[in-house]
Amino acid sequence: MIGPEIERLIQLLARLPGLGPRSARRAALFLIKRRESLMEPLARALGQAAEAIRVCATCGNVDTSDPCAICADTRRDPSLICVVEDVGDLWAIERTGSFKGRYHVLGGTLSAIDGIGPEELNIVSLVERARAEAAKEVILATNATVDGQTTGHYIVERLADCGVEVSRLAHGVPLGGELDYLDDGTLTAALKARRPT
Repeated sequence: MIGPEIERLIQLLARLPGLGPRSARRAALFLIKRRESLMEPLARALGQAAEAIRVCATCGNVDTSDPCAICADTRRDPSLICVVEDVGDLWAIERTGSFKGRYHVLGGTLSAIDGIGPEELNIVSLVERARAEAAKEVILATNATVDGQTTGHYIVERLADCGVEVSRLAHGVPLGGELDYLDDGTLTAALKARRPT
């Protein structure tokens, strides 16, 4: 029914998160209808990005320079290192504008089921950074999943003799959240992480 080039476009789009085969077909058709205004500029932008993107050797962030803009920014506090699972988590924290330290991207979480051990993650380089740099605090910003918690505990053990304070993001009731709609795990975490008013 359609040419191999269009079929390949649909197959590649279907690999994107949140797009299945039907959504990929709709997205491909949308791009084809807007070939000059969207498809061609998008193709050029993808090619340019593929050539320019670098992974920061210091923290693991993606940028067009190495070190990345965050690591190169002298206004950021090098004594604070926020540990995240993936670059998307780093971007989420940066969107808030509330963290002025540096980051360390693990590249995932420990997962025995998936065969991901400490060697597959950037944990050794984190320990080296904590020892070599003037780090005073490492903030664990791993997800509140079993794998995220396991990874956090492992990192705490590895940093035990580095002389840095290790803290974790608070978990619990979200701003504007109603208790009746929260799951038991969230309520339990909120009770354990309570603080004086």
